[in-house]
Amino acid sequence: MPNPWTGVGNPYTRDEMRARLQATIDRKEAIIAAGAGTGISAKFIEKGGADLLIIYNSGRFRMSGHGSTAGLMAYGDANAVAMEIGEFEVLPVVKEIPVICGVHGSDPRRRMWHWLLKVKDMGFSGVNNFPTHCIVDGQFREVLEETGMPFDKEVEMVSLAAKMEMFSIVYVARPEESEAMAKAGADAVIAHVGTTVGGSIGVTGAACSMDDAVGQCQEIFDAARKVNPKVFLLAHGGPINTPEDAAHVCKHSDAQGFVGASSLERMGVEQSLTSLTREFKGIRLD
Repeated sequence: MPNPWTGVGNPYTRDEMRARLQATIDRKEAIIAAGAGTGISAKFIEKGGADLLIIYNSGRFRMSGHGSTAGLMAYGDANAVAMEIGEFEVLPVVKEIPVICGVHGSDPRRRMWHWLLKVKDMGFSGVNNFPTHCIVDGQFREVLEETGMPFDKEVEMVSLAAKMEMFSIVYVARPEESEAMAKAGADAVIAHVGTTVGGSIGVTGAACSMDDAVGQCQEIFDAARKVNPKVFLLAHGGPINTPEDAAHVCKHSDAQGFVGASSLERMGVEQSLTSLTREFKGIRLD
């Protein structure tokens, strides 16, 4: 079916999203998805040729100089922040690239079907489960699971999105989560292997090794593909930080691409601003 919005970019239908990603793979190119916390990030990530943008509440914290993990904390309404970034900063400036909305599926205050209608109406081309409880573990994860805010709520959100013919690209950290999301109808699975290393606020000791990351990704991919052989497979986080890192994971696992938030948006700003400022400070008055 032709996209009635052709010529203005967003939104894209679920089928159009899948076709776009498949076309990237058919060209033997890796799928590159990027987190954007500001309009200027989105504008120039699009110029760089990314396949899609994902708007998370963590992008606002990241671009304010804080760690992305702030997006998991009670520092604001995650769903409202993602919607605001999309409505006022990103959707008005992108030309063609699809924009995905991060949805906090376990927010107990939301009627999720109602919220997804708003997301769709705003012009987003799909949903992502962020903030996600998949990267929470230990006793706190157990408390969340037992008190009505489980990861299953994120799975339910994706299942509802599928019924509404919305594209979904989802974070998972364990094979069983990957399997559940594939059964719910997720179009793309992102193997999340931890907070990104590097830069001014990246983790160090909390990161796994690259070999471990590749192994974790493959286990997650295998679980999803058992359910749906056509699900798209992407990697994110941990030691996977540079283009070379992402290429390594794609070569040594079934990964078809990479999702970069801190590794694209934050690292790009940190490196370019530092370098450019040093160049200006190199001006002599002799």
